[in-house]
Amino acid sequence: MIERIQTIDAPLPAGHYSQAIKANGFVFVSGQLPYAPGGERILPDGMAAQARQCLENVRAILEAAGTSLANLVSVQIFIPDVSLWGEVNAVYESVMGDARPARTVVPTTALHYGALIEVNAVAVCP
Repeated sequence: MIERIQTIDAPLPAGHYSQAIKANGFVFVSGQLPYAPGGERILPDGMAAQARQCLENVRAILEAAGTSLANLVSVQIFIPDVSLWGEVNAVYESVMGDARPARTVVPTTALHYGALIEVNAVAVCP
């Protein structure tokens, strides 16, 4: 069975996709840009603030699906410049705490809407 996950505690999709899909005991979180929940799409200033917002969006979606950051198995992070990695890693460590999912960081060209980071994730549901 496939279940669409949607919560007002994270930005609602701006296109034809779900915030996440729950299937076969897993939650697949779509790429999260650093927008706060609500209708305004304003990017926070700086990498640290954007990274924290993306991870908070992932947290909110996981909680809506009945799981948490502690149950993450994989995280993918996209950044437009590898020189930003130090800031991302510091925020990531502070938000994740003891959680240590598999992780991929992908330096890319420019991200959508000028964002400095995008994060997607996969978690298990206990």
